[in-house]
Amino acid sequence: MGMDSSGARTAPAASAPAGVPLLDVARHHGPILPDLEAALIRVLRSGRYVFGPECEELERRLAEYCGAPHAVACASGSDALLLALMALDVGPGDEVIVPSYTFFATASAVWRLGAKPVFVDIEPEHYTLDPVKTLALVGPKTKAVIPVHLYGQCADMQALAPLAARGVTVIEDAAQSIGAEFQGRRCGALGPMGCFSFYPTKNLGGLGDGGLLTAATSELAERLRLLRGHGMHPRYYHREVGINSRLDTLQAAALCVKLDHLEHWTAQRAQNAQHYTELFTEFGLDRVLGLPRQAAGRRHVWNQYIVRVPEGKRDTLRQYLADAKIGTEIYYPVPLHRQDCFRSLGYKTGDLPESERAAAETLALPIFPGLTQAEQHAVVTRIADFYGLAQRFGSSVPRPKFLDRTTSPAAHGKLA
Repeated sequence: MGMDSSGARTAPAASAPAGVPLLDVARHHGPILPDLEAALIRVLRSGRYVFGPECEELERRLAEYCGAPHAVACASGSDALLLALMALDVGPGDEVIVPSYTFFATASAVWRLGAKPVFVDIEPEHYTLDPVKTLALVGPKTKAVIPVHLYGQCADMQALAPLAARGVTVIEDAAQSIGAEFQGRRCGALGPMGCFSFYPTKNLGGLGDGGLLTAATSELAERLRLLRGHGMHPRYYHREVGINSRLDTLQAAALCVKLDHLEHWTAQRAQNAQHYTELFTEFGLDRVLGLPRQAAGRRHVWNQYIVRVPEGKRDTLRQYLADAKIGTEIYYPVPLHRQDCFRSLGYKTGDLPESERAAAETLALPIFPGLTQAEQHAVVTRIADFYGLAQRFGSSVPRPKFLDRTTSPAAHGKLA
């Protein structure tokens, strides 16, 4: 860091990156590519492409990782949600409470079984379902509630504890939050069942689709295994009608390799989040943007770094970033209660104001493991330029103070 003739601080000589991707899977896989290739070749040579030993290994290891008694692999996170509801015999006449601000699969699984999704609003600070409003919606037809641990942070599971006494089952949608914790316990072990996705953008992403369920009892695990394989046991004898939702052995093999690195990658994501927060604060952007926060008693695994862009400027800012080849995404532009396919449920604009406000204001920034500090600096300085805050430091954008420290601050627990 230097000064120009006017005394203004100047940026380091290193050139800024030409662009910043939202996600760079090839960069992410680079260091482990030999291990991935070796694992896939072993499966190819074995000839066991469905329910091979790698599938059982993945189930065992992920049950242990989550602290759950059982794990059952399946073909996708969407199927995991569907299977969880099927295991509870959810069907016509039942209601399932789900947040409106989440990915479509959470509600579509309910709809596919002929049950009614009942949409609930979110807590505005952490984007997870509002537990007070959830409890108020429980009625005689309520069969289950699906809290979504959105963006890598657990919902308030303690506040949902009274549901058990009312005969309502809690199904964790942990698709974005593997490794996240609530009061020292990992998601997937906070209720009877947890649903995970291995879509490539997830913290533990496969080489295509994949999913898994955790189960608290052997009875639930046995039912889930039966349902994922056409309800068949033994072979060609069907006790009930299930679905075809098997995790391919190739996917399981790749995931077993990547699981060895998950905690390291999670630590990198947390460090990236901390760096972003320090950068935004140094530029004064914390006064114009809503920055994400880690709630007390929770471990955030930062599947996404979400900022709020108020005053209707979100889409304009996104285009300004795109012009500089900086990748972003909007999760999610239309809340589920306003989707055309659910129009028959009768929801109107204004019914769930926090979900609607989040859909209009939130923007995801790059946070993947391997993202460089120079890339983060480029993201934040471009946003600072959008708001006219870069000029406060002179003609050049400054190097952030924390990059000059010998050690970076610990990421975990600093954003509460």
